[in-house]
Amino acid sequence: MKPAHDLLAVPDAPRGDARGPEAAEPARPTPLHPAWNALIRHCREMRHGEIERLVIQDGLPVLAEVSRKKVRFV
Repeated sequence: MKPAHDLLAVPDAPRGDARGPEAAEPARPTPLHPAWNALIRHCREMRHGEIERLVIQDGLPVLAEVSRKKVRFV
């Protein structure tokens, strides 16, 4: 499985140009904002569960009012 930063990375340059896609440089991922890293870390630590009322401001996660962890007994 790919690391989370590879799965969520956003290219900073469009692919292709007037000469065709093979002439363009490959897109490079931009690093994630610390707020996204904190949300991803929270999800990894929770492993199973739900996040309710996730507040996003200016494209960044800022608040999760309720986080519940589900515990499976099977």
